[in-house]
Amino acid sequence: MASEVQNFYKNKYIFLTGGTGFLGIAIIDKILRSSPEVGGIYLLMRPKKGKAIEERLKELTKNAVFEKLLETQSEDIFKKLIPVSGDVGENFLGLSPDDQATITENTNVVIHSAATLDFQATLRPTVNINLLGTKRVLELCTRMRNLKSMVHISSAYVNSYLTEAEEKLYPCTESAQKVVDLVDTLNDSALDELLPKLLKDHPNAYTFTKQLAEHEVNKHAAQFPCAIIRPSMITGAWQEPTPGWTISKNGPQGFLMGASKGVIRRLPVGVDLVYDYIPVDAVVNQTLVLGWYMGTNSFREVKVFHCTSSTSNPFKWRSVVDQMNDYLHKYPLKSAIWYPRLKFVSSLWVYKLASIFVHILPALVLDLLLRVTGGRPMLMRLHMNVWESLNRLEKFIFTEWKYHNPATQQLAQSLAEKDKQLFNFNIAQLQWPDYFVHLTQGVRRYLNNEQPKSLDAARRKDKVLFVVDIVFQVLIFSLLGWLLTAVLGSSSSSFWLYAVGSYLLFNLL
Repeated sequence: MASEVQNFYKNKYIFLTGGTGFLGIAIIDKILRSSPEVGGIYLLMRPKKGKAIEERLKELTKNAVFEKLLETQSEDIFKKLIPVSGDVGENFLGLSPDDQATITENTNVVIHSAATLDFQATLRPTVNINLLGTKRVLELCTRMRNLKSMVHISSAYVNSYLTEAEEKLYPCTESAQKVVDLVDTLNDSALDELLPKLLKDHPNAYTFTKQLAEHEVNKHAAQFPCAIIRPSMITGAWQEPTPGWTISKNGPQGFLMGASKGVIRRLPVGVDLVYDYIPVDAVVNQTLVLGWYMGTNSFREVKVFHCTSSTSNPFKWRSVVDQMNDYLHKYPLKSAIWYPRLKFVSSLWVYKLASIFVHILPALVLDLLLRVTGGRPMLMRLHMNVWESLNRLEKFIFTEWKYHNPATQQLAQSLAEKDKQLFNFNIAQLQWPDYFVHLTQGVRRYLNNEQPKSLDAARRKDKVLFVVDIVFQVLIFSLLGWLLTAVLGSSSSSFWLYAVGSYLLFNLL
């Protein structure tokens, strides 16, 4: 017997933006797995790097996210995916008149996931994609003859100037039209100069434009049912399609990727702060439930939902800090460059000081070796990119937010038992230590592209790297002891004192 949510999507047509991104591709997979009788999914795609949308769609279907789907379905299931050439950054979404007519005639549910997530982006591109892109999607929605619901994927951080936020719209400090007019009339340098005044307490143009976009959605809530879902930091999968699945290098999976290689050895975090992480499958499931929920109720006001963990299942790094290195050595990489040893530091200046010794200097040496052996140097560039991004990200690294989510919790509890199982987003059930075990394995498999069958060889190499690391440390700190003894004119008996003292001081970093 099909569930209520499954029945809702049967024979429905969905228009999806952002379908090639981390969240978007997970939404596609879930729809095809849970609702294979869906009418079809219109995927807004643009030609990229000389590849037509048909070629890009073919590449998309090769993603490992669909492995579970293809255990029960043939590749014919991908015929449900209907690529349409367009771009949220263009007028009318870049859709041809024929595609506009088809989409407005057939679409029943709209999921708007496309956005620019670059925290460093200037005002012009963020306004064009995040604000005007949303306006263009909404304009298309007004012409849809059989639209049942529209789900706008926003971000919990639209209100990051507040340390606590509720599931409601907060006032904007500027009008969307004023901001659009400024972008239309001012050049880039003038916009850059004006940006701090416009942002006020917003940390960047991303959160600013995403908040403006929410108010555009609200303007249409009387015309068709609209829901806004605000995920926090989206991380790898909790349960489906496979625990730990990810293609995103943002957040914890990004540093796990570097730490497992042995090139990321320090991480600036507050181990006793609450970090709001939310697995991608929880976001996907709640998004699809909201499509059903809004489509089967006659709401004429926007509904806002926090897809977050900070108040319902708060995560602190303290809960896994002692296990992280164990995870890295239980599931090591065959391609590791050095023996993984990750340490958490509580401030940015300590991180930067330590980084000189454990990141920058080793990167210089290893990049030099890569050049000599004909390889492509990349470690120095990696660490400098991290270094430069830290000032922008400091607010997000060392600020604790509380995103209250009673509406989300009530929605999860109100589902029929079958839908609770099929579309689970009750984050209170998640066990964080277990989750990070799976995430470590997922990073190994999907980001570092190492299959489970290589694990035995990787563990043998991990043991070799351990010995190499110990020998290297003995040599380095012995050399430091000898240099200090010589420079300070101390007796030879001071050698071990200086060597051990250097080692102890280094480990404080």
